[in-house]
Amino acid sequence: MSDALNPRYGTIDGEYGLRLAGTSAEDDGPIWMVNLMRYREVADYADGRETTVSGREADDRYAPVEILGDIGAAPVFFGDVDQQLLGSPTWDRVAVVKYATRRSFIDMQSRPDFHLAHEHKDAGMAETIVMGCLPLPYPTAPPDVAFPDWADVEHPPTAQDGPITVVHVMRFADAAAALSVPDEMEAYASAIAATAARQGARVAGWFAVEGTIIGDGRAWHQVRFNQFPSKRAFLALAADPERQRAQAEHREKAIADTYTVLVRPAIDLIADSIRS
Repeated sequence: MSDALNPRYGTIDGEYGLRLAGTSAEDDGPIWMVNLMRYREVADYADGRETTVSGREADDRYAPVEILGDIGAAPVFFGDVDQQLLGSPTWDRVAVVKYATRRSFIDMQSRPDFHLAHEHKDAGMAETIVMGCLPLPYPTAPPDVAFPDWADVEHPPTAQDGPITVVHVMRFADAAAALSVPDEMEAYASAIAATAARQGARVAGWFAVEGTIIGDGRAWHQVRFNQFPSKRAFLALAADPERQRAQAEHREKAIADTYTVLVRPAIDLIADSIRS
């Protein structure tokens, strides 16, 4: 039998779980759970049943949309990974669920219908990281930086290469900077602002990681969701000499560990979820 409290796909941080469960009502509020998911090639059910279902298909069977609706939660981002540029392991999907409160996330774990559905997640998931996150302010662009419509950029969205979201998961060398923008990262953002804007880059949302409820023991500080009109637009920015110089001079000094994942979103409500 699968066990949501002792999953095979990661280690639960009991201390952060107690924090989620013990937050007082007056101090509680929305929490965004960011999920990085890597699937088994073939689902492996704990009861030993034979199956030809893939890990991805098993996780699709899990998808607790009705349960989330019952507790006032909703998926605000979901998509398959198109390409991963940095970090190991290699993830297959990224999803974000906004919960009305931290307590509601914990209460969901005790529902009988959640436990019934969880066997599919346990069977399909090889590894996952689930981070509780809160929105962060992000630097505004200089007043002389223009943001063209995506139809007017060099690499606009097409039927073959539509919008893409670049997800950065970061641990900074200076842990004290986790709840802000480290100086080196701010210098990096300022240096590339005009170049990124020309390629149609937009910030969907930046988040501070409050804690990692399931993972591999590593701590993370921030998750950033940046939108581009196409994969070609992002790759053009990545190859730009000015951006590469800024990365070497600033970004690489600030970051101790990171994932950079390009995601084709099927659901993309990050920005709306922060405003509402």
